[in-house]
Amino acid sequence: MARSRKVTVSTDAHGHTAGWAEADPSAAVPAEPDRSAAAFFDVDNTMMQGASIYWFARGLAARNYFTTTDLARFAWQQLRFRLLAREHAGDMSQAKDAALAFIEGWRVDDVERLSQEIFDELMAPRIWGGTRQLAQRHLDAGERVWLVSAAPVEIGRVIAARLGLTGAIGTVAEVVDGAYTGRLVGDLMHGPAKAEAVAQLAAVEGLDLGRCAAYSDSSNDLPLLGAVGRPVAVNPDGTLLRRAREHGWEVRDFRRGRRAVRIAVPSTAAVGVVAGVVGAGLALHRRRRDGL
Repeated sequence: MARSRKVTVSTDAHGHTAGWAEADPSAAVPAEPDRSAAAFFDVDNTMMQGASIYWFARGLAARNYFTTTDLARFAWQQLRFRLLAREHAGDMSQAKDAALAFIEGWRVDDVERLSQEIFDELMAPRIWGGTRQLAQRHLDAGERVWLVSAAPVEIGRVIAARLGLTGAIGTVAEVVDGAYTGRLVGDLMHGPAKAEAVAQLAAVEGLDLGRCAAYSDSSNDLPLLGAVGRPVAVNPDGTLLRRAREHGWEVRDFRRGRRAVRIAVPSTAAVGVVAGVVGAGLALHRRRRDGL
């Protein structure tokens, strides 16, 4: 049985046109997959406790790419933006600009290698077992499963591969000669952009969104949840929980004691801020390495 094709939304230097990518081609494929149904899972606080970009930053800090003091200083510089940011297009442009520093000058293979190492060390222990089981049920039913995250698609692809999922939709960075240019292809995979990307993927893959499911913890993903036939609130924030109850959506909460725990940085516009902080730390590391 043929595997899902890698498709995209806009074109980068490699001819890729979007924000999603397949997991490892060697991953197991159901014998008779249902080609019209699929499931889409948000990552931060839905599939994983906390934000994937935060754990990636922690892993880089442990490898001495920057110090805790450096991280705190850059975070303080971004504090005003993080406190005042709002979830609409005007403010998301600032998050997009902050995200550029994260990838500039880095080689794709280095980011993917580090993502694999850091997933095994810091992310894997924080995967919600209950959410992972929900994804497995879709796989067992012959349905394909994609992660949908504002994090760089390379990180999403590694997480999907490690979990045996179909692939990942994520923020795409422009690549030239195997290195990131510091420019994004399209916008951050956030809010309405997630719903748009899923709709485009569905058109390419022949999916019936009315037969698809989506899982998220955040009210920012209401456009995505509203685009599918089976929306599920997982570890929901207050706004999403109220909306789920109003519409009779399924709710799953795997947090101990049902506490609304948010580890590190929430999956909001602040993802872009953290990316900027990480990028600043990486730039400092390179200057120190090069003796500048």
